[in-house]
Amino acid sequence: MKSVTRLGNNEDLVKKAGEKMFEIGCGHSFLIYIKNAFPINIIQRISTVPEVVNIYCATANPVQVLIAETGQGRGIMGVIDGFKPQGIESNEDEASRKKVLREWGYKL
Repeated sequence: MKSVTRLGNNEDLVKKAGEKMFEIGCGHSFLIYIKNAFPINIIQRISTVPEVVNIYCATANPVQVLIAETGQGRGIMGVIDGFKPQGIESNEDEASRKKVLREWGYKL
């Protein structure tokens, strides 16, 4: 495998991202693993990079990557992010969610 320059502050996460990208095998794509942080804290900065066309997800949920392959190569068509909903949010659920988000420092 060709050696590439990698950036990151956690060698285990860098290694995991490289292994997953090799498994996905699609060009012009990237994957970021973060630890002890929330994706929402970095997604705005990533989306302002001119070379970034799509962001498929920013989540802590399990994700499945949908890939199509042709004679030319492979491409990411989308992702399955998380699981089916288990119900409809009640007023109490909404209040609890908003309380947690306020504790985390998000604006509501």
